[in-house]
Amino acid sequence: MTDEILAILQSQALPGQPDATFKAMERFTHRLVGHKLFTLLYVDGDEVARCYSNRPDEYPVAGRKPMGKTPWGDHVLAGRAPYLGADKAGIRWAFFDHVQIEGMGLGSVINIPVIYDEAVIGTMNLLDAEHHYKRSDVDLLTPLAPLLIPAFLTARAAAR
Repeated sequence: MTDEILAILQSQALPGQPDATFKAMERFTHRLVGHKLFTLLYVDGDEVARCYSNRPDEYPVAGRKPMGKTPWGDHVLAGRAPYLGADKAGIRWAFFDHVQIEGMGLGSVINIPVIYDEAVIGTMNLLDAEHHYKRSDVDLLTPLAPLLIPAFLTARAAAR
């Protein structure tokens, strides 16, 4: 795992930021726990805005969701806690666009908050088939979130 973390850190020196870092994280998380959909969202007030998607046709970059004043927002954004939705009920609880998510064959999710200076600045989101993820996957992914801080700050600054 150390080599993959080093690759993410080294990706920060590559041109084409923040995408170079985002793609390095996507590759590593795919090898680590798998995913069919990988997105990164930065926080902008009560909304989250997509700054990376491995499936841009269904979930385009710059797409936005009003997630701040929701139970999910209370848990992940305000509570600064990862979210594991292991099944379709967990997807339905968290996301108003659950019909689209389920239509893509997705039924489980992990959301990892990216925290900087005590505030959630974004989330790393992995989705796959129902019952794909378990608590141990959350434990593997959570320590990776700080590696995204420079890329998230860059993405937020570029959007303003």
